[in-house]
Parts: sequence; structure tokens; C-alpha cells
Amino acid sequence: MPHPLDRDDLRSRVQDRIDAELDRWESELAEVGPDVVDLTAPVRTLLRGGKRLRAGFAYWGWRAAGQDDHDGAVSLAASMELFQAAALIHDDVMDDSETRRGRPAMHRALARSHADRAWHGDPDRFGVAGAILAGNLCLGWCDDLFADSGLPPQALTAARPVFERMRGQLMGGQFLDIVTSMRPWQRLDDDERVAAARQVIRYKSAKYSIEHPLLIGATAGGASATDLAALSRYGLALGEAFQLRDDVLGVFGDPDVTGKPAGDDLREGKRTVLIARALAGADDVMTTRIDQWLGAPDLTGDEVGAFRELLVDTGALDGVEADITAGADAARAALADATGVSEPARTVLADLVDVTTARAT
Repeated sequence: MPHPLDRDDLRSRVQDRIDAELDRWESELAEVGPDVVDLTAPVRTLLRGGKRLRAGFAYWGWRAAGQDDHDGAVSLAASMELFQAAALIHDDVMDDSETRRGRPAMHRALARSHADRAWHGDPDRFGVAGAILAGNLCLGWCDDLFADSGLPPQALTAARPVFERMRGQLMGGQFLDIVTSMRPWQRLDDDERVAAARQVIRYKSAKYSIEHPLLIGATAGGASATDLAALSRYGLALGEAFQLRDDVLGVFGDPDVTGKPAGDDLREGKRTVLIARALAGADDVMTTRIDQWLGAPDLTGDEVGAFRELLVDTGALDGVEADITAGADAARAALADATGVSEPARTVLADLVDVTTARAT
């Protein structure tokens, strides 16, 4: 069956809109000099990939409010992709990630370019500086595209507070992730560790991935307060389930499909719900192994395999799978409460529950 995000030719139209805007922005930057291509070309490459999930939820939020297809809604949706690009570029810098979508992360690509040209200075510092600037460009372009989407001014005025909340809460969520990675977990009990990990995924991923884009579109479309509340519950429950699936794939996924090396989340020491549940089910020997392996950058393939077995043996994997199922069920129940959501948006949003939780990438 066709992918729900391809209905109304959405993903193709979003890409066309992004490409047109990048052409315009690159033209404006051309007067700075040819070196700026090193900054903009990787952004263009990054924006040719991805699931277009955030764009899809923004567009179908608009349609859920009873609105017809509108090129302005497609532009609004495309702005969500620029916001995600900024988040990914900056996140890769903070996590010191090597790859993104099967290619070198932005800061790594820039560092390699520096080294290949035998320039002066530290290639890694150059790469980080360039990636920060590229992410900032995407943030600015996101705002430009939102404001110039072509939707009626009153629609954009209504949606602007949600848009601004999305930006602010994501930055707070990113910082919370850093804090959680530094704060000793030994001081927390099992329930507190799970709660801390869930708080991170709520504000670092769930809200900006699904809830906020959906509410931006629905608010712009004039959805009722009752439907907005139900869509908020749908988006938050599904967003958390989406990130939990991402955490599982970060450990158990196929690198050829996910575009990231197997076990990178373990090497980066991410304190996910999966790890919190593993600690809750671990004996003393298992706990010692988790402490030794989690965050070890030189973790071998065999050790990653042993870590996976540990996550299965402690019941952590089954526990997170149950969490994902519960989130999907909660999203379906919330969608049923949104009685004013019109077709075909209701069908698409129902289909997206499965797309976002039962996936391999």
C-alpha cells in the first residue's frame, strides 16, 4: 500500500519546496564568496534524506482541522524539515557522532575537507564551528519559510506561539539530555531512572517530532480547543513511542538500514529508557558490565553483541517494546477523542501510528 506520507504527493512537494528555497538562499549567500558552498552543500545533502515525518504531521494537522490541500500548508510542512536539520546538525556535534543517514555527520565532513586541503589549524575545531553555523542557518531559514509560507496571516499568527514553544522546548530538552548524561544515576532508584530518561525523550524528541508539528498545522487550520487537546495527547504518546523505537534501533538495528553504526548509542553512553530498564532488571554482575560498557568509545563488536544479550536477559527489551505498544494504543485512543478531525486526515493519522512505531529505520 502507498505510504501515508505520500498521499497528496506530499513528500515530493515538500522536497520541491525545500530545493527552491535552498536555491534562493544559496544565491543570496553567493556574494560572500565561493567558500560558503562548503557550508550549504552538506545542508542540501542532509535535506534530501529523512522520513519527512515532521512535515507530514504539520500538513495533516492542517487537514485535520477541516482545511483543504494548500501550497502554503506544504511550505509550512517544509519548514519543519529545516528545523529538524538544525536539530540533527547540532545534536551530532554534541554527541560527537560520526555519521548521519549513512554519510559523515556535518562536523566530520567539514573536518575532513579541512584536512584534505592541508589548511592551518585544527580540522575538528573547524568542523564543529562550521556545523554550528550550518545549524544556525537552518534555524533562520526555518523561521523564514514559516513566515513566508503563503498561509493566511491569521493562520500563522495563531500557530506562531506553538512554533516558538517547539523551538524553546527542544533547546531545553537538548540541555536536559546533557545534564542527564552527566548526573550520576547511582543516586536514583529504578523508577527515577526510567522517569528521567522519559523526560529527556519527551522534550528532546517526542514533542518536536510529532506533537508540536501536528499542533502547528492544526492550530493554523483553526481546529477546536477540544480537538487540539486530543491531538496533543495523540502526538505526545506517539512521539514518545517513536523515540523509544529509535532507541531500540540504535542498539538492535541494521546499520545498512538505519545509516548509523551498530551500538553507537551504547558507545555514546546514552541513558535511554532501555538502559534504565536494564539496570532495573540487572544483578550485580550485569550492573558492573553496564557500568563498564556504557559510554566506552572503543566498545568492540563482540562487546556490543554481549550488551545486546544483556538487554534481552534483563527484560529491558521486552519492557520497552511494551512501552511502545502502550504509546501506540494511547495515541489511537486520543485520536478517537478528536471527534472533529475530518477525513482523510483521520485515516492518515491512524496509519501513521503504525508507520512510526513498527519500523526498521
